[in-house]
Order: sequence, then structure tokens, then C-alpha cells
Amino acid sequence: MNQMEDILIVNKLRKTFNLSRKQQKIEKTNLKVKVAVDDISFSVHKGEIYGLLGPNGAGKTTTLRMLSTLIKPDSGDALVNGFSIVKEADKVRESIGFLTSELKLEDFFTPNYLFDFFAKLHHLDDETIKRRKDKLFKEFGIDKFQEVKVADLSTGMKQKLSIVIAICHNPSIIIFDEPTNGLDVLTAKVVTDYLLALKAEGKTVILSTHIFSLVEKLCDRVGIIINGKLVISEDVKELCGERQLEDVFFDIYKEEVKEEE
Repeated sequence: MNQMEDILIVNKLRKTFNLSRKQQKIEKTNLKVKVAVDDISFSVHKGEIYGLLGPNGAGKTTTLRMLSTLIKPDSGDALVNGFSIVKEADKVRESIGFLTSELKLEDFFTPNYLFDFFAKLHHLDDETIKRRKDKLFKEFGIDKFQEVKVADLSTGMKQKLSIVIAICHNPSIIIFDEPTNGLDVLTAKVVTDYLLALKAEGKTVILSTHIFSLVEKLCDRVGIIINGKLVISEDVKELCGERQLEDVFFDIYKEEVKEEE
């Protein structure tokens, strides 16, 4: 059996945040510093869908934001397509597309304008921009709404536009933070089907979620994050066997919580 090629190698990433008094009250802690990501290490194979699974606040989003070079780790590093997120952030950004719920599209602009704007940020020429836009707008059903202002688009259409913008430059690695969060069932299916289509094209997809069924449907392997720590990284089918992922997760979660007490 041929060894899988690792397109992402994460080595002891750590990130902390200072807590204000208000945040301490919310977190119900006297600690002034929160360890959001605690020395995690894992790898992602080229051409697979890898899921980061964990409860809200576990450290999934912080991990993806570090991998996408939006924030710097306190320590550790990761190689994305061979490039360091710490020392070669610009090269990393060329290789990835990153979609987060924090991406806010300006209400005044149209899908047509926004696609051109972001594509030019990636230094695409006019011919490539037109070809990519025609293809993606048709696949996601945006073509009929390309001159409609964002303010007048449905929530689902805004999410589809966000995905299209994130992958306008045809990246080899796509990182999605909660890709179906808040979507109706029809739009969610469009998104999940497209993630599978990206994999079929040989792309690598990394996604964070707290939805067990999404991992079972999409992911080849899964990393489980609890309280900032990666407690397991394994093939989904091998991890679950004949059991449901939800049951396996809660067994792992209970064991982790017991060890911390």
C-alpha cells in the first residue's frame, strides 16, 4: 500500500488569549489567560476530507485561523503545501481558500463585483476570472443573481457566494469553518455535495464542525478537539466500527473530562 502524501503537517500549535474581567465572568474562571489551542499536532493527506470535530469553544476555529494565517500561533508551526504558516504566510495564502462565518459581505455590492474584486487580489487575469466566475456561478446558481446587491440575497445565497469567493483562485486546499452552519437543508446539501465534488477533483478539504452526521457523510479522517487538545486523529470508519460517531465521541469526551477532574 502506497503511503499517503501529507499536504498539511501541524506541529505543536499553541495559542492563548488574555481574558478581560467580563470574559472571565462568561468563562466562569479566575484565570487571566485562556489556552485556546494546546500544543496540537496532526497531518492531513492530499486529496482527503479531514474533519475537526468538537464542541463550541473547543479550539476548532482558532486552529483553522492559524492554519489560514489570520492569526499567529504563540508557538509551534504548520507546513501547508510545504510552506510555513509562520515564515511564509503569503505562500500559504496562495495555496488555500478559507471560508469562515466571520466573512461579512458588504450589502452594497453585487456578486459580480465581489468575485472580480477578490479574484484580482489573487492576481488572476481577466480571462481566468471570467472562466472561473462563469463556472462557479452556474454550479451554485448565482448566475441569475449576479447583479443583485448582497443586501437583497437570501442567507443561503450569501453563503454560496462566500464559498465561491473563497475558492475563486482555484486553491488546492480548502478550509471551511462550520460550512453548513445556519443553512436550510437545501442549501446545506448544495454545499456538502460540492465538498465531495472538490475531493473528486483531487482537492484537499479541511473542515470544522460539531455535527456528527456531517463528519460521517463527508470525512475520511477526523480529529477530535476537546478543551484545546487534540485527543484523537483517526480514520472515521476505523474509529467508529459498527457504532455511531456520536456515541464514540461522548465516550471519549467523558474520559477526557474524568482525567481533568
